[in-house]
Amino acid sequence: MSLSTPPKPRTDYSRPELVRLPRLNFGRRLARKFFNWLVRLIVWLFADVRVSGIENVPPHGPLLIVSNHLGDADTFIGLAISPVQAEIVSKIDLHEIPVLGSLMNIYGVIWIHRGQADRRAIRVIQQALAEGRLVALAPEGRESVTGELEEGTEGAAYLAVKANVPLLPITFTGTRNPQVYANLKRLRRTRINVTIGPIFQLPVEDDWRKSVHQGTQTIMQTLARQLPNEYQGVYKV
Repeated sequence: MSLSTPPKPRTDYSRPELVRLPRLNFGRRLARKFFNWLVRLIVWLFADVRVSGIENVPPHGPLLIVSNHLGDADTFIGLAISPVQAEIVSKIDLHEIPVLGSLMNIYGVIWIHRGQADRRAIRVIQQALAEGRLVALAPEGRESVTGELEEGTEGAAYLAVKANVPLLPITFTGTRNPQVYANLKRLRRTRINVTIGPIFQLPVEDDWRKSVHQGTQTIMQTLARQLPNEYQGVYKV
């Protein structure tokens, strides 16, 4: 990590009662279809999205989706382009924002306490994968403060190795907040590129810690290879 890069954020409170797997009942499925339709409309109005590799998205899980995280638009773009529904892992800090937190609860996300040993969230994600769901998370652990790939945290590799599930790498360019919001003010569409790579699996070594560490490097290097040079950050190849 660069000396100028601030440390990864940490949630300074605990709300374990909020960390649970969304139930896929009729009401939630209907709500998700409505949200997905609405997001597609908004994205179409305000962004020019080019997608490559959509054929790599499987119809069902278990699958762990990993992506870089440049800005607020990433999640919306992901929802708009995805042909399947995935469980979204999101920082619990957003739950406290009026309206937004309520909407996210209606959609159903997996809340996680950043920077903590959130064992409850890990169990919930493992349950989702055991049920054959797709789970999406950003291994950087936050929106990049540099506009490039930051060092990855080990949560994604831990989950992939522990549950022995494949991973789907997705990368975004053009979604940085200053660029997107400046274009919104001017009613301009933002050019956004999304690359969906082929599914891959992490090898499991006899040494558990080594498997997770090397798995983290593999995940981040895979994302870097899908990005232009100026976005690769500490994983520049």
